[in-house]
Amino acid sequence: MKDYRRIAIVVFALFVAACASKSPAPVSERGSAGATAAAGAVSAKDLYTIKKGDTLYSIALDHGLDHRELAAWNNIENPNRIRVGQQLRVKAPGAAASEAVVTHPIGTGSAVEQRSLDASSPVVATAPVGANTPQFKSEPKAGKLPYSEDALAQAQRGSESATARPAVVAAPEAKPETKPAATSEPGAGGDDVPWIWPANGKVLGQFSESGSKGIDIGGKAGDPVIAAGDGKVVYSGTGLRGYGMLIIVKHNATFLSAYAHNQKLLVKEGQTVSKGQKIAEMGNSDADQVKLHFEVRRQGKPVDPLKYLPQR
Repeated sequence: MKDYRRIAIVVFALFVAACASKSPAPVSERGSAGATAAAGAVSAKDLYTIKKGDTLYSIALDHGLDHRELAAWNNIENPNRIRVGQQLRVKAPGAAASEAVVTHPIGTGSAVEQRSLDASSPVVATAPVGANTPQFKSEPKAGKLPYSEDALAQAQRGSESATARPAVVAAPEAKPETKPAATSEPGAGGDDVPWIWPANGKVLGQFSESGSKGIDIGGKAGDPVIAAGDGKVVYSGTGLRGYGMLIIVKHNATFLSAYAHNQKLLVKEGQTVSKGQKIAEMGNSDADQVKLHFEVRRQGKPVDPLKYLPQR
């Protein structure tokens, strides 16, 4: 009997030594450098490659942006110093959602069997670490009773009652109802603009998908050009070839409006304007006749102004 006890003690000592010799798994941490790299990453769809004939102002107009914001995002000090083939960020830094890092509890993937050195003790299996089950046995341990007919009957009754317990089935989780995303089409609210006509003259030229990016409105030199909606002046100058003296008003995150071929500009960049406010005088700068070329841009894309302006 003493030999069995010595063997048990030796086995237990070897087991403890083996456990202590295992070094903990290395832990890797994502430092600030990794976070900075992730934040600075730019998706290909958020980049624009400069082509021949592009200017910083035309790129900003085509993407529905303020040219000053575009310059700031790309560290451009001189708007005239851009080159063909250069790539520009056309989305604000941090606008794209960064990938979330999901952490999971460390698991062994299999149950761990614990066996006492006492051969008479029952074997207890614990669930894998990280599983959705208790890690420790929560039922009270059975006591050792001397053998008798009553003890045997009591154990059998306990086994039958445990087997008779009904299984509890969780009801399926109800999925939240998905609602359609809000639209910013005219009349739908949100980014809608209550447009008015920017000039009183006759329409001389229509919008075309493959041709004119807006409409031409006739008139006399010096006729008032008014803001077609509330907004902020994001451009006032002559930097876009073919537009002459131009004003661009940003109404919200969706819509811009452009007013070209003026003979005089009455507002400056950064100035807030109100619907109906006189912002320029009609002219023929960079045009073959006196007219106002008027464009509506939806997220940078030219759209037909007649679909937005009220009927006359």
